[in-house]
Amino acid sequence: MKKTLLAAGVATSTLLASDAAMAEPVQNLVTVVTSAEPQTQLMAMVLTMQAAQQGAKAHIMLCGPAGDLALKDAPASATAGQPPKDMSPQGLMQMIREKTGATTEVCAIYLPGKSLDSTALLDGVGVADPAEMAQRLMAADTRVLSF
Repeated sequence: MKKTLLAAGVATSTLLASDAAMAEPVQNLVTVVTSAEPQTQLMAMVLTMQAAQQGAKAHIMLCGPAGDLALKDAPASATAGQPPKDMSPQGLMQMIREKTGATTEVCAIYLPGKSLDSTALLDGVGVADPAEMAQRLMAADTRVLSF
């Protein structure tokens, strides 16, 4: 009997703890996009927009081939409309920033790796500080999506 009561108590405590964790909404979202695939880039933006519209404070970090989304002179893969709504990854990224206040940055090594400087970036896009990004990624109230 004592073991049954103890097991019931542990189960109740676990359920209460998990309910409390589920009740606390994630306040911050960091979307890290590295994929060169336009459809993957677009889906990353779709999910980021949905999360931002549901109250998450969104931050987008682009690195590797996905950094091209942040360029003023972006390749066609970043600007070409994708089905089903003919939206481009770059266009939705800019919409997220404008409509939700999301921060958009390229990783610190992207521009030097392309022999570019910050003037090549779209207005409003910055360069991530590695220490600040690490702090953002490690925060307890942050969910990280990686594409």
